[in-house]
Amino acid sequence: MNNYLFTSESVGNGHPDKVCDQISDSILDACLEQDPNSRVAVETLVTTQFVVIAGEVTTTANIDYEQVARNTIKEIGYTSKELGFDYQNAQILVKIHQQSPDISQGVTKTETKEQGAGDQGMMFGYATNETPEFMPLTLKLSHDLVRKAKELREQSVLTYLRPDCKSQITLNYIDGKPDKIDAIVLSLNHDESVSLEQIRKDAIEHLIPICKDYITNETKIYVNPTGRFVVGGPNGDTGVTGRKIIVDTYGGFARHGGGAFSGKDPSKVDRSGAYAARWVAKNIVAAGFCDRCEIQLSYCIGMAQPLNIYVDTFGTEKIPIEKIIESVKVFDLTPSGIINSLKLKRPIYKRTASFGHFGNSEYPWEQLDMVEKLRNAID
Repeated sequence: MNNYLFTSESVGNGHPDKVCDQISDSILDACLEQDPNSRVAVETLVTTQFVVIAGEVTTTANIDYEQVARNTIKEIGYTSKELGFDYQNAQILVKIHQQSPDISQGVTKTETKEQGAGDQGMMFGYATNETPEFMPLTLKLSHDLVRKAKELREQSVLTYLRPDCKSQITLNYIDGKPDKIDAIVLSLNHDESVSLEQIRKDAIEHLIPICKDYITNETKIYVNPTGRFVVGGPNGDTGVTGRKIIVDTYGGFARHGGGAFSGKDPSKVDRSGAYAARWVAKNIVAAGFCDRCEIQLSYCIGMAQPLNIYVDTFGTEKIPIEKIIESVKVFDLTPSGIINSLKLKRPIYKRTASFGHFGNSEYPWEQLDMVEKLRNAID
């Protein structure tokens, strides 16, 4: 099917699930900053003026978990009691304990054993040449819209905006290539002072132009389609870490292994394996081997080498698929190989917890540093 409509969504950094992701990753970063060998698996739940932080942390770092959470909530923009959730008045419950020794013995490197995977499972990475970022256009535009809404709020251009928001792009593809936007949906959390007409006017003036290259007279634009979005954030919906895994990855264009990212140190292959799979897929597409590429990695807990590496180019390969598969051997896809190659024991994770984990050139798994090695591997 070459002609079709496809939809992707994104959410702002004040969305309740994203609040949780950012708290969890802020704790991870705080641990790694003091102890790069920290083992962290932290989950967060938020609701009206209440935060629960739970999980397993083994570290030499001295962390004030409650203060880390409050600082993160403040930075997101929940600074007023009027919002029903704010950094000063929210009750915070912390339930943290150490990692199970049964898991640790399978993961920890010793003199006689290489570091093993922190869990079983499969991870997917994806890349497409339809954007300079090698990301699906539907997701890129969705991220751009909510990122711009954040900027307009923080720069006091639209003072009535609150941190929560959502976006959605439905794009028409012809012969598998982006053609035009069929529909745009924007839901912007706002205070009582503004009319729906003003919100829609401002959205069309300040936000919709991001999509101008793909908008036509037939494009349908929906801004706050319910007519009101005053109650939002954790006061409107309960949030949980790891519940926006499609927003975090490829907007539905690729398969997903089911594992979330935020709050997990890189010994957890749910995270590091997914980053490595994106690194492989992006370099393969950038090398010109295909237009689209999906990589699946699978691991067994305690074992270093992947059980399986699967490559799908969706029929877009420019060279024999067997050569592409063979070229993947230039990557060290053991847990320690991934961690060392991408330098993952650094406090770099909080910024990944909103607007997607892929497509940002600052992230190490987004570097096109293996293109030449891949090309040499097929010669």
